[in-house]
Amino acid sequence: MYTIILDKRVIKIIQSLPPKHQGQVKKYILSFQDDPKPPDSETLKRYEPYRRGDGGEYRVVYRLDAKTETVYVLLVGKRNGGEVYRQLKKLLS
Repeated sequence: MYTIILDKRVIKIIQSLPPKHQGQVKKYILSFQDDPKPPDSETLKRYEPYRRGDGGEYRVVYRLDAKTETVYVLLVGKRNGGEVYRQLKKLLS
């Protein structure tokens, strides 16, 4: 079973979501405990080793450390408009 670590920003973002979306995102993130590479996730080619997946209407960006069996969730944001990727670029630069 994988351990999940949420960035402080992610916790704040999830808390600010409407209840329905909070539930979808939480459920998706918790699913990483059993399967950190769900079928709808993929590696971000420009930002390896980060991965992305969709929890309802929200995109989840995370990094998987198979050695320590840990998933680090870095960002959560709306799927449309590419805002998550702009935030990721800013965080990693």
